[in-house]
Amino acid sequence: MHKTTPFSRWRRLGLLALLGATASVPALAQKAGDKWPERPVRLVVNFAPGGAADVLARAITPTMSQVLGQSVVVDNKPGAGGNIGISETVRAPKDGYTLLLSSGGAITINPMIYSKLAFNPEKDLTPVAAVARVHVFLETNPAVPATNVADFIKHLKANPGKLSYGSPGQGSSPHLAGEMFKRMAGVDAVHAPYKGAGPALSDVLSGQLQFWFDPGPGLKQVEAGKLRLLAIGSPHRSPQYPNVPTLAESGLTGFDADTLFGIYAPTGTPGSVIEAVRTAVAKALEQKNVNDVILTLGATPAPLSRKAFIDHHATERERFGELVKAIGLKVD
Repeated sequence: MHKTTPFSRWRRLGLLALLGATASVPALAQKAGDKWPERPVRLVVNFAPGGAADVLARAITPTMSQVLGQSVVVDNKPGAGGNIGISETVRAPKDGYTLLLSSGGAITINPMIYSKLAFNPEKDLTPVAAVARVHVFLETNPAVPATNVADFIKHLKANPGKLSYGSPGQGSSPHLAGEMFKRMAGVDAVHAPYKGAGPALSDVLSGQLQFWFDPGPGLKQVEAGKLRLLAIGSPHRSPQYPNVPTLAESGLTGFDADTLFGIYAPTGTPGSVIEAVRTAVAKALEQKNVNDVILTLGATPAPLSRKAFIDHHATERERFGELVKAIGLKVD
């Protein structure tokens, strides 16, 4: 029963986003940059259905389709920590008909942990537009005997290496949040990488995994009493959960595992196309129904300038890169 429950609400929210976009952007359909687009645009999502990247993509594409005058179609290509979807995008023609929605971590961190990549995401992809700042929430299966961070750390220390946590993949922000937590709390737990947040969530719900750092899709399960929310891994408390402490407030000073999700294009894509896509994303982020989906995910809309989005990659690389080196994280 856990295979479908986490995703049904996101499908409903996606439909609401579609209806809202159709109603609120009636006059924005237009051709952008010469004759582009003359056919549907594929938006590759490099993680599985039901995860944060997938939810964000399905929230913004209805408005993007309205603005661009052609359908923007989500195409999930999960696996290898996001590298399969990245590879699919990098190898596509540089004509604007294949774009990527990814976590920033897959772009900046994967080159550090995968030594045999046939591409360099930071060189072969061009950042186009930020979509949302995605936070991570420390959640446990209710069977874990802890109701706060201090008790959870005590439980982990009493059971070294016996608890497991899941993530959307090696090097993803939830994975690095888990490693950051282990390092700062002085505990040991087993990491289980998945091909997206959705499958990981299912196994936390079933009890196969005891905890995880949720990038958002599990929050409805928290509200349903099927998961226990202990803390948020951001510098500040979540407006949606103001009574839930941050990990920094819970004794792990400086804990910050936020990451930006956004849209990328193959390097060499015409500038007029880049600008048209950026404009379409900006318009999507102006829609209340789209923002509602993002906020329900526990994330924060990120209508940044393109320069700010590009510059953020260096900040993220520095913040997580130090951790990657410290723990010696290598996948191949």
